[in-house]
Amino acid sequence: MNIYTGKTVYKGIALGPIHLFKREAPIKRRKIADSRAESERLAAAVEAAKGELQALYDKAAAEVGEDSAAIFEVHRMMLDDEDFRAAVQNLIEKESVNAEYAVSVTGDNFAEMFAGMDDEYMKARASDVRDIARRLVRCLRGERGESGADLPPSIIVADDLTPSETVQLDKGKILAFVTAHGSFNSHTSILARTMNIPALIGVPFEAGMLREGALAAVDGYRGEFIAEPDGETLASVQKRLEQERENDALLQTLKGRENVTKDGKKIEVYANVGSVSDVAYALENDAGGIGLFRSEFLYIGRSAPPSEEEQYQAYKQVLQIMAGKKVVIRTLDIGADKQADYLGLEREENPALGFRAIRICLTRPEIFKPQLRALFRAARNGNLSVMYPMITSVEEVEKIRAIAREVEEELREEKIPFAVPEQGIMVETPAAAVISDELAKHVDFFSIGTNDLTQYTLAADRQNEKLEGFCNPHHEAILRLIEMTVKNGHKAGIWVGICGELGADLSLTREFIRMGVDELSVSPAMILKLRKNIVEMNAD
Repeated sequence: MNIYTGKTVYKGIALGPIHLFKREAPIKRRKIADSRAESERLAAAVEAAKGELQALYDKAAAEVGEDSAAIFEVHRMMLDDEDFRAAVQNLIEKESVNAEYAVSVTGDNFAEMFAGMDDEYMKARASDVRDIARRLVRCLRGERGESGADLPPSIIVADDLTPSETVQLDKGKILAFVTAHGSFNSHTSILARTMNIPALIGVPFEAGMLREGALAAVDGYRGEFIAEPDGETLASVQKRLEQERENDALLQTLKGRENVTKDGKKIEVYANVGSVSDVAYALENDAGGIGLFRSEFLYIGRSAPPSEEEQYQAYKQVLQIMAGKKVVIRTLDIGADKQADYLGLEREENPALGFRAIRICLTRPEIFKPQLRALFRAARNGNLSVMYPMITSVEEVEKIRAIAREVEEELREEKIPFAVPEQGIMVETPAAAVISDELAKHVDFFSIGTNDLTQYTLAADRQNEKLEGFCNPHHEAILRLIEMTVKNGHKAGIWVGICGELGADLSLTREFIRMGVDELSVSPAMILKLRKNIVEMNAD
């Protein structure tokens, strides 16, 4: 038995087999003696890759429709591209190198060629080529993709996980997360809180000491990861797991209750979600609505942006599922720690302060307009609000409104049914909070994003685990900015919510109600806990 201690992201108990998440190993150049045999290996890998892509096409076509599955058919066709195959073959024969290296180099060369083109469609092919090259290399190595589809429910153990890696995991198979690195506000952490599963970060485990499939426990209350527990420890974990299930059952009795304090103060409690499938967690936990739908998760973990139709169907589905309850969808917030290769974003020295979110949308209308068209079309199917992130000025809001009017006019001319939804902004920069009195005149609501507001106010990168001791979300400056925003919003007659992690901080609930916050949007797992806190308190 080995016990490792880390920082708790989400409290809870989990018991199950370990799954060691492995990234692809670096590709090394090897000298080969038989180029003919290497070419035969390549041909076999191409056929294996085609088989994988056909299976993916069939699965996607059945689950999300043939339009969304078409990308896998495109990838199958690209595997037969004569120029690509000839370039790989040439490297194998002329330089006597292994097929893995030849595929990798050729993939990089072709991707760079596509990325340098002016045509946006051709630029998007760069990511497709990289994806095809990675798949071919995996097939050459006899490896499979890291989706976890073949696993039993497991405790995912990793050095760290990127947003795109968490998107591709089969969420139904995750019992808990354990990572050596990461931060409280990483997307792995957010996913854990959404799904109501235990998660630890900063766990100094030794990968060589852990066995794939070995039994392990995660204790989010004590911050412990226990590998191969002995009999006594296992019995203790099982007993506490049963107690936790009983406590959860008691929380379920709060379903259907209003979020009203003992002295009659009411506040709306909504859910933050990252995908259509996450909406189930919101409903399961009795959310009053969706206060933050992170639309960027439609964009990452893939090789091309989602089409207008694909987005429309996703937004429509969420609105229909929520059946008239408010759904606040945030427009694309990509950049910083969330990347999509096909956008061709340059690497930045300080991405958190760089080209991200609304800054991308305002300069890339070919990305922004299809999303707005999909949102406006979907608005006919429910109670939709659209929220724009990373606002710093009135001028940005005016530009957004102008583009939105263009979208309305285009849809009207094309005779496509649509509705104009409520439109608001995220207040997540000190600039937006300070001029919230002016911004309030141009929007229908404010939603305060406390994660970024904390980061920018305290000049502390929220993804940097070394700065967690310096990043105090209870700092007086942050609370003052929140209160200022609430007052200015109400003065202009608009509602004000909080959708950052601070909304789930039970020690601040009374303070937020005192400030007059209209809505708190939290991870689904926190909804009933927050409701319990509200109904048991006097706000004054």
